[in-house]
Amino acid sequence: MVLTELIQRSPIRIFEKSINGGLKPGEIGIIASPKGVGKTSVLVQLALDKLFHGKKVIHVSFAQHTHYVMLWYEDIFNEFINKKNIENAAEVKSDLVKNRVQMNFNQYGVTKEQILRSLRAMIFDGGFKADSIIIDGFDFSQTTKEEIEAVKTFATELGLCVWYSCSIKDDNPQTASQYDNENIPVVVSSFADLIDVVIVLEPKADYVELSISKDRDSIISKSAAMKLDPKTLLISE
Repeated sequence: MVLTELIQRSPIRIFEKSINGGLKPGEIGIIASPKGVGKTSVLVQLALDKLFHGKKVIHVSFAQHTHYVMLWYEDIFNEFINKKNIENAAEVKSDLVKNRVQMNFNQYGVTKEQILRSLRAMIFDGGFKADSIIIDGFDFSQTTKEEIEAVKTFATELGLCVWYSCSIKDDNPQTASQYDNENIPVVVSSFADLIDVVIVLEPKADYVELSISKDRDSIISKSAAMKLDPKTLLISE
């Protein structure tokens, strides 16, 4: 299969259609679920789709074991090769690597100004004109509306779309739900107006369901008509 055909037939096209064409420059989206359900996998698949289009992606990781991020890219790319038999796979992979940068931060050791300054330096001084920023492992319980506003302003100014993972604690019957009545994670409720798209991953018996809780000004709760394979955590076609 040639790369253009892979792009056209990618399940990401269905994902984008379900949220009115995908995330736009200046917009923020979150993928929410408990740990281990598939947030990072979805983020990496979104990033790889941008890379397949020849776009540049900055992957910002706040996770403790950051080396696993690159393993996700490697594993998912290899899955694509095995399933689709991509022509010139080595050449395609080389181009992807050149267009992807990983930046690692300790959320508790740097300020938002330092993080945004580092991103700006990478984009301008480093000549890495990114299209998207993927932010993984960020603890929303330790942030403020002001910080998210700063990220949104930054994204709007530089024409970036920003995807976050949002980790949700497993619900305990004796505690309050981690989602509000509109299926928005409670941890982001104080600045939900700044979040353009909210996707929730929910484990089922033999798959992981993707549902949309928010699509811009619409608060909804509907299936994205997509699933994750529970073994590979790839978006199913």
